[in-house]
Amino acid sequence: MIMSGAFSIGMLSAFAVLLFLLVDRTEQLQSSQAQTLSRIQHLLNNPSVLSSWNDDTDFCNVEPNSSLTVVCYEDTVTQLHIIGEKGTPQLPENFSMDSFITTLVKLPNLKVLKLVSLGLWGPLSGKIARLSSLEIFNVSSNLLSGPIPKELSSLMSLQTMILDGNAFSGQLPHWIGQLQDLTVLSLQRNSFNGSLPSSLGDLNNLRVLSLSHNGFFGPVPDLSRLTNLQVLDLEDNSLDGPFPKMSNKLISIILKKNKFRSGIPAGLSTYYQLQLLDLSSNTFVGPFLQQLLALPSINYIDIAGNKFTGLLSENLSCNKELMFVDLSSNLLTGHLPDCLLNLRKVDVRYAGNCLSTGDQDQQPVSFCRNEALAVGILPSNKNQKRGTKTIVALGISGGTIGGIALVGLAFLLVRRNIMNKPSKTPPTRLILETVSTGYTSKILSDARYIHQTMNLGSIGLPAYRTFSLEEIGEATGNFDSSVFMGEGSHGQMYRGQLKNGSLVAIRCLKMKKSRDVQNFMHHIELISKLRHPHVVSALGHCFECHWDDTSVGRIFLIFEYVPNGTLGTWLSGGRSRQLLTWAQRIAAAIGIAKGIQFLHTGIIPGLYSNNLKISDILLDQNLIAKISSYNLPLMGENSGKDGNKSKKTASRVNHADRNDIYELGVIILELMVGQWLKTKSEIDAVKDQVQLSLAANQVARRSIIDPAIQRASSDQSLRTMMEISLRCLQSDPADQPSVEDVLWNLQFASQVQNGWRDSHSSEYSQSPGSPS
Repeated sequence: MIMSGAFSIGMLSAFAVLLFLLVDRTEQLQSSQAQTLSRIQHLLNNPSVLSSWNDDTDFCNVEPNSSLTVVCYEDTVTQLHIIGEKGTPQLPENFSMDSFITTLVKLPNLKVLKLVSLGLWGPLSGKIARLSSLEIFNVSSNLLSGPIPKELSSLMSLQTMILDGNAFSGQLPHWIGQLQDLTVLSLQRNSFNGSLPSSLGDLNNLRVLSLSHNGFFGPVPDLSRLTNLQVLDLEDNSLDGPFPKMSNKLISIILKKNKFRSGIPAGLSTYYQLQLLDLSSNTFVGPFLQQLLALPSINYIDIAGNKFTGLLSENLSCNKELMFVDLSSNLLTGHLPDCLLNLRKVDVRYAGNCLSTGDQDQQPVSFCRNEALAVGILPSNKNQKRGTKTIVALGISGGTIGGIALVGLAFLLVRRNIMNKPSKTPPTRLILETVSTGYTSKILSDARYIHQTMNLGSIGLPAYRTFSLEEIGEATGNFDSSVFMGEGSHGQMYRGQLKNGSLVAIRCLKMKKSRDVQNFMHHIELISKLRHPHVVSALGHCFECHWDDTSVGRIFLIFEYVPNGTLGTWLSGGRSRQLLTWAQRIAAAIGIAKGIQFLHTGIIPGLYSNNLKISDILLDQNLIAKISSYNLPLMGENSGKDGNKSKKTASRVNHADRNDIYELGVIILELMVGQWLKTKSEIDAVKDQVQLSLAANQVARRSIIDPAIQRASSDQSLRTMMEISLRCLQSDPADQPSVEDVLWNLQFASQVQNGWRDSHSSEYSQSPGSPS
């Protein structure tokens, strides 16, 4: 018992000694942290921002402010923010950055380190990587130099790295892609150079990438996998190559002051969160996507100082929230859009173009056309044999003149927490870095914008561009007979396949008159605007010129390929055993009417007298009707027809749109009776039958229509279709309806048919020709 008691007393004594040692160790740790902070104050030459620190300061309980913050967790410093005065001079010559970092890493649990405007200078020591828990690192506005130390690649928890306003140099290292948690990478205003590493595309969590005011050169790597990226700022470098590939979730795109010389990708029109776009002071060429003005979030656009071309229209739509638009010093023609002039708060600049608006300095239209031609001439093919005419493809790089778009830039950043990961040891209080992150944007939620997008008609299509002669030859197997589709008064047609696998239709026009490229540019400008869901849209062109006098020998026009046959073939059942239903026929008529409306009013000048035939209406894979024949002036001019003279001119002015209305009436008749009407006598005979049936009864009306749809059509929709077709077929053009009137009646017929079908679903499902 005595031994047992002695043992217990010994154990208690030992425990007391251990407890004393632990308490003493904790006090030493606290003292060590305090001494480290005091040492940092001394190494920074006692800046005014740290004037409140003294031997009695309780660092972990000092109230934080915008210039100085110390955050502790369990008596350990986890965050240190020291922000000096702007323009703080360089620390004395006896300052050592290596010694400073050696002292700093004695705060081993730091998660946030912000040392701004403190006069730090010299290379950044790799010892900083000993702060293995570091999540936010900001040493902006100092005088640090040299490369980024490789040791930083081991900071796998790093979320924000801001090195702005220093003198860092060298290349951006490839290992940067290893920092998978990085959300903000900002290296503005340094002396970095070299090409950007492809590993940037591996930073899947990146939200802000700001590399402006450096010496980076070469193309931008593929950033399309960075689906969280919202701010891309590459201003004032020497970057070139094609337009960067990126995610359509971006809010701000700044490519200002670089050497980009390419066209604008069509996909930019789907950047529905984009607020700020700045492409100024580059050498961008080609047409604009006019949808950019109406993007639902856009408010800042700057494309000044490029070679953008295109015919602007007064009738373009704009986002009402636009605040700044700069179109200056490009090659734009036409009229400044009314929507820009009518917005009260928008600052619009457009000097140095060839616009007809005269209140800012403009060049003559010939200047823009000549300049556009000058930047687009491609080198000749030196492999041609001597003694023959050498042919060279001429074009406008990145896309031809035509198609209108405005691009620019907005830079709106909001505060949001970057340190949003749950911590195993929650801090006592949390001080977070202010960074740029996303916020909710309006995305195609209103019918107005959807309607505008549909009218612009470039949905799902690549940007209009110039094709080289080599591309055309490769796509057609050097015009192999197996891809020949036919020949008419407007040239030969070939089917082709581009390198990306997409099919195209290529029309070859042999020029009868010897003219240079410039004579055809206004035609090309019009053709480039033929982009609409109900029109076989133009994708590009290629000039083939004689080497000796540069006159145009042939012009190739490249269109989208619609492989699902003609409306006439589907109507007769020749394409497949399934006939079109009545609802599908009405939908086809609506599509044709919308296509006519676009040809008449959606482009300037409009295209009229398009010789519409049911055999020229194509159906795509979704049975969407597309008009494949339109009266291009280039084709009429080449065939010896001149649509701009004497009586022809008067006809086009007075009743230019009525020929198409008449031919639409014929197509509606054909849709109803289920057969082609190839002669005037056949058309008149069916017209008379329809006229009589309208005055008779429902039985009479059904007796003259296609048997395949007799049981599956509403009498009211049928009557509406008959009435509008007869109005279209009036001999006096003044008695014919407008295309808007026709479209309204067709849509009414569709609504009536849909309502009738829903109420007769069982009967309709068994009717001939209806879908199973």
